[in-house]
Amino acid sequence: MQETRRAARQRRRRRGLMVGTTAGLAVTGLLVCLVMTMQSDGKDDAGPAPATAVANSEQTPAPTSPERKPATASPSATSATPSAGASPSVSATTPKASVPPSAAPTSASPRTAPAASSLAGRIRPKSTYQGVATVYKAGVGDGACSFGPSDDMMIAAMNTTDYETSAACGAYVLVRTANGNSVTVKITNECPLPCAPGQLDLSEQAFAKLVPVSTGRIAITWSLLSSDAVGTISIRYKNGSSPYWCGIQALGHRNPLARLEVRTSGGWRRLTRTDYNYFLSPDGSGCGGAIRITDIYGERLTVNGLAVRPDVVQSTGVQFARH
Repeated sequence: MQETRRAARQRRRRRGLMVGTTAGLAVTGLLVCLVMTMQSDGKDDAGPAPATAVANSEQTPAPTSPERKPATASPSATSATPSAGASPSVSATTPKASVPPSAAPTSASPRTAPAASSLAGRIRPKSTYQGVATVYKAGVGDGACSFGPSDDMMIAAMNTTDYETSAACGAYVLVRTANGNSVTVKITNECPLPCAPGQLDLSEQAFAKLVPVSTGRIAITWSLLSSDAVGTISIRYKNGSSPYWCGIQALGHRNPLARLEVRTSGGWRRLTRTDYNYFLSPDGSGCGGAIRITDIYGERLTVNGLAVRPDVVQSTGVQFARH
């Protein structure tokens, strides 16, 4: 009996050891799985940080230089030899507006300091353009600029593109050829298509200063001048003007005009320029009041005391500074 009881106790101990061993192995396996899971989770958490940083850096790029406007927006300087039919090209560096010499303002026409930047359109100071010169019969010298007959036939018509809705009217241009000849002309007319950008249509008298008129067409370069061969500026109201509607024109200005304004009860009002070179006030506001004109260098002159006298040239006694 004792042998039987001893054998039973030994069997129970062996089963207990086996159960304990099995439980220990299970616990060990669970611990290993838990450790591996924690390590895996730690690696997953560390990964996205660099990607987020890259994404943030892509959302805030370093600033870049602004794009330049298309070359067709304005003609530009070139120093190349003139070639037939060539269009004006854009200068690499836009010239800064020159500062005019000081001049004492008149009581009727106070002079203000020029603006910081040029108000020029396609035709800019200190730039050289290339194109061709052709010739036309200018008659008495009148043209699209509505200046009337010209005493000096050193005049030219500007191509439609560079004419720029009469912005070129009254500009003085120095024209040169490859043979060394040159002539200074005043823009009084428009040369319609097929006149190309850069092209000037010269009066016969002006063309003859360069080559014989029979040549008909020649390569040129040309540039804007601030002429010293001028008197003072005059103002003319268009035929049909009244206190209820008026057109205003400036004559004899040394430098091309950028704008014309009239003083109204609400302040200065800028008038719209027509392609026939008058500035219009369709509702009559400012007609007969003070007039302020600004050249492409930013200099402003104010003229007071001019009555609405249609088709009458009225002198102002002032002039823009020379550049």
